[in-house]
Amino acid sequence: MRKAALLYNPRSGGSKRRQRELDSALAILRGGGVEADLVPTESPDHAEDETRRAIDSGCDTIFAGGGDGTIHNILQIVVNSPVALAILPMGTANALAHDLRIPLRVPAAAKASLGATARRVAVGLVKFVDLQGNPGTRYFVVTAGVGVDAHLFYKLHTGTKERMGMAAYYAKAWHLWFSYPMTRFEAEYLESGSDAPRSAAVTELMAVRIRNFGGVVQELAPGASLDRDDVRLVFCRTASRLAYLAYVTRGLLRLSTTIRGIELAHSKRVWCRYQSPSNTAQAQRKIYVEADGELLGTLPAEITVVPDALTLLAPPR
Repeated sequence: MRKAALLYNPRSGGSKRRQRELDSALAILRGGGVEADLVPTESPDHAEDETRRAIDSGCDTIFAGGGDGTIHNILQIVVNSPVALAILPMGTANALAHDLRIPLRVPAAAKASLGATARRVAVGLVKFVDLQGNPGTRYFVVTAGVGVDAHLFYKLHTGTKERMGMAAYYAKAWHLWFSYPMTRFEAEYLESGSDAPRSAAVTELMAVRIRNFGGVVQELAPGASLDRDDVRLVFCRTASRLAYLAYVTRGLLRLSTTIRGIELAHSKRVWCRYQSPSNTAQAQRKIYVEADGELLGTLPAEITVVPDALTLLAPPR
């Protein structure tokens, strides 16, 4: 690492201490011989523009100072390039930082980056229909979801998230547990090592790339790993709210028990589409798609994996 840009979302994490922490991180990097600058970003589009500008100026490393949403925005530009993505955890969940075992204090994360190693990994790619009805494509590094979890991000307003942090996620998730209609959709997937597609009618599907999410539910998808060139699918054939609760409890208590109606598989490609409507109400009900905690759009969607696509700067394993 010779030249780096520290992109950060001034609103991420909602803490007034962030500027002092960023100044400390900048001093640590410069003290380690790195030419580095702070770059505030005001929106996802602005973050992508500033990432392009930093790369054009000769930066070999881009720091994402924020949460998984900030990482997601920067990922869209550094993917399929030699530029490394580094992380200063400043967000609400910091799932990728947990998985990479990056210190959660910003100055400590900056110090750890000076001795970090470059790790080349695969990323996920999701194709979807955006909220204006146009086709869209986004890369993801943590997870993509269709159904219940994406509906959570549709309902969760940014302002609420910034004021309440993870409490906003838990409160809204609890509300959806009672109120979400558990609308089914069709999922067709190729299990890793097989050319024969399988299909299922599901109420939720998640394509997970990381093992440790941190927080309350650390291991959401046992078997997921950034070292693999596929995703770990968690798909829910059931509409039982108790099954959803049991699955979350299993992760909370670190249990290896299986939950009836909730299955896992490794896959490199999965298609999700609406079922043929059986009634007018279901025909009008949208099913949403998210990636890395960012609402993307609606079905139909396709999730694939792009191997050897991203350089991550992380502490040695």
